[in-house]
Amino acid sequence: MSGEWLAVDWGSTSVRAWRVDDGGRVLQQASFPFGVSRLKQGEAAQKFVQCIQAELHAQSVPALLCGMIGSNRGWAVVPYCPCPASAEDLAGSLFRVVSEPNVDIVPGLVCKNGLGTDVARGEETQIIGWIERAAGHQLDSHVLCLPGTHSKWVLVENGRVKRFVTAISGELFDLLSSQSLLSAPEAPISIPAFDTGIASAGDGCALLARLFGVRAKVAAGEMTAAHQRSYLSGLLIGAEVASLPNLLEASSRAVVHIIGVPLLTDLYARALGKFNIRSISYDGAVLALAGLSYLHARISSR
Repeated sequence: MSGEWLAVDWGSTSVRAWRVDDGGRVLQQASFPFGVSRLKQGEAAQKFVQCIQAELHAQSVPALLCGMIGSNRGWAVVPYCPCPASAEDLAGSLFRVVSEPNVDIVPGLVCKNGLGTDVARGEETQIIGWIERAAGHQLDSHVLCLPGTHSKWVLVENGRVKRFVTAISGELFDLLSSQSLLSAPEAPISIPAFDTGIASAGDGCALLARLFGVRAKVAAGEMTAAHQRSYLSGLLIGAEVASLPNLLEASSRAVVHIIGVPLLTDLYARALGKFNIRSISYDGAVLALAGLSYLHARISSR
């Protein structure tokens, strides 16, 4: 077991964990349903020992954790690392858990953007994984999009996170589609309805008025209730894609690198294409592990 370690991406709703050997090979992996939003106060340490370590047979190996586990709802409150920030900055700011001497937590990021202060936890590790994936990612300026409950749009310059902007499109979609006037039964995604929603987003302005248009179209018989969720999804993602990259003050010709789960990256790539923006997609879980592996190597070299 010498040289093995445990990588854990502990988010709001779920946990992904990998037991890794000293050569970077994944020996075992598992997922768990107890994200920090589902933990009782002070329960994180118990879940880590009794569930994650036990399931992956990793009771005596060092562990590196990232995500919301470092928030005030997680195991310990880990201070944010200020932007601009490099992978080395994050590696130098790892937080050692007092009760578990072999457990470190990756800090999140804090920045100032055109709207004020913004924060991120978990995404920084995927960004590190992306930066270290190719030498070209460490040079020049790049725009990244990490879609999810709270989507992040990130400007990376010369291998450092310069700033980012958050959109709560995913959370807003869940609330509106289940607990509002726009609620509708779940149905398979309708690409034509999704595309119509993107087109209806315009330049992303007047979103509150455009949202009521979802209800109006159904009431007027212009759209069926079965297509309502797909249209709403397209409208929210379209408004996000139309407006947020400008807040980063990035080049309008920049390729957008999308990091996340395939279903979401596919939808965002489609929306970006409607705005004539080229994109490249990456698996978020793969990059999270790559980022944790990079940081673990920095710990081991100390």
